[in-house]
Amino acid sequence: MKPIMLALALAIGVPIVAAAQEPQAQTSLTEHQIRTRLAEQGYTKVNDLDFDDGVWKADARSADGNRVQVLLDPRTGNVYANEQVTQLSERDVRAALSSAGYTDIHDVDYDEGIWNAKAEDTGGRDVKLKLDPRNGKIFGIEKN
Repeated sequence: MKPIMLALALAIGVPIVAAAQEPQAQTSLTEHQIRTRLAEQGYTKVNDLDFDDGVWKADARSADGNRVQVLLDPRTGNVYANEQVTQLSERDVRAALSSAGYTDIHDVDYDEGIWNAKAEDTGGRDVKLKLDPRNGKIFGIEKN
């Protein structure tokens, strides 16, 4: 966050959320690596693993035996289960995206354990965004 934006946010009392910036170009994890990450975190019976909307998606059994739907960050392998609770409000998400340079932010909602939003990026392109429910970090971008 730029110093002037930080000062302004502090002055008006906007919650500071981890910068929701467009991810740097990195290599996406392979299907095998994603399956390994899920297994390492106790997920079994992984079905319907697919790359869609800029993230890996799957149905699986959690360590406690429940059926869950999971989304995975294609770069880090972080798992977001549909039962996850968010620490952020819609206003926090909108503020983070605005601070990161996104405009025309709309359709912000919390669904299946993650925040989703539509916006216009700094290049004027329409994008669909997926954000971490704990810190507002963008982990999936689909350009329209």
